[in-house]
Amino acid sequence: MTPLPGIGVRKDFELAAGRRIGVITHRDGRTDLIVSKADDPDACAASVPLTTEEAAVLSNLLGAPQLVAQLEEEHRDLPGIRTKQLYIKEDSRFDGRSLGDTAMRTRTGVSIVAVMRAGQVYPSPKPDFLLTSGDLLVAVGTTDGLDASAKLLANG
Repeated sequence: MTPLPGIGVRKDFELAAGRRIGVITHRDGRTDLIVSKADDPDACAASVPLTTEEAAVLSNLLGAPQLVAQLEEEHRDLPGIRTKQLYIKEDSRFDGRSLGDTAMRTRTGVSIVAVMRAGQVYPSPKPDFLLTSGDLLVAVGTTDGLDASAKLLANG
């Protein structure tokens, strides 16, 4: 993490090829995805502005598969137990409401074991955890329960 006075914070890492990739989080909340030049890791070759929603989608694309794969591996020897990613869409009736309002466990038997939001993982969210569009819920349950959970989030 590198403070950028008057701008915000730069977070990046070095790729095996020597380039650096990361984000700049501006003081006003804007986010830029950045990629360094091949011959100068301190110089920016590309900067792509991202909306809050785009940053959340990108972080979920990068982080969620690894979390779900780990959970699937841990549940591999438990017959009938599956893991699935469930999204809170922009038009979801649960956008801005608590996890408890979904009554997910009661209605489907599925447990939400984590929520991913903008690159942050919130493990074991409590019923008062507020959901927002773009959230990715990591759910564990039976195939039927997970299917019912997806329908519940889509249709209320």
